[in-house]
Amino acid sequence: MPWSTTELAALAGTTVNAIRHYHRVGLLDHPERRSNGYKSYEATHLLRLLQIRRLREIGVPLDRIEEVASGARPSETLRTIDAELDIEIERLQRMRADISVILNGDFAAWLPVEFEDVADRLSPAEKAVILLSTTLYDSQALADIRQMVLDEADRSAEASEEFDTLPPDADEDVRVRLAERFAPELASAFRRYAWLTDPSGHMSVPLDAAQVALAEAMSALYNPAQRDVMAQAIKLARAQDGESTQP
Repeated sequence: MPWSTTELAALAGTTVNAIRHYHRVGLLDHPERRSNGYKSYEATHLLRLLQIRRLREIGVPLDRIEEVASGARPSETLRTIDAELDIEIERLQRMRADISVILNGDFAAWLPVEFEDVADRLSPAEKAVILLSTTLYDSQALADIRQMVLDEADRSAEASEEFDTLPPDADEDVRVRLAERFAPELASAFRRYAWLTDPSGHMSVPLDAAQVALAEAMSALYNPAQRDVMAQAIKLARAQDGESTQP
């Protein structure tokens, strides 16, 4: 007994739209039409549709179904898919580990697990910068960034709070004072992590694109006074670092 598209979809446990898509991509042959113009599906169409559904359930992409179903190179194709699934399983396991950390503690959901133990030391803006850094830098640079956060444990909480609440129109003397407070810390970081002054060897994206992204992020996250403090602190730190390396 021939079936309509709707009846075939119900029998195969799929949808009419899926059947139409399989027709478009060439996975399912078009049936003959009845005298009234309606499609007339046979058992061969149902079996083929069940085959497609089964292969989709085990993770075979649509563009590889024909390879597997035809029997041309099923083992090779399935081994490739299995290896890809291994990678996906590892990714999902890492995601579950991240979710577990978030559920079990007061930790910023947007940061990687590696920063769990330092998250409470970071301001919202610093967390956002680290989030961006996970895209821009390699794993070694990220490990160094985490260590820098730990190294800042002795930094004055008062200075950090003053910087975080610094108004856009802060007086010049206030900005200079804060820059001078932060400069020695930065100079120490420049000496310990040489890549900070030349990060090209630790980038995950082209250097020029990373610099633009960082500049845009800093402009969005910090007000003009805060950006001025950072610029002055970096200038002072580089000068101090240069003095320390002179014979």
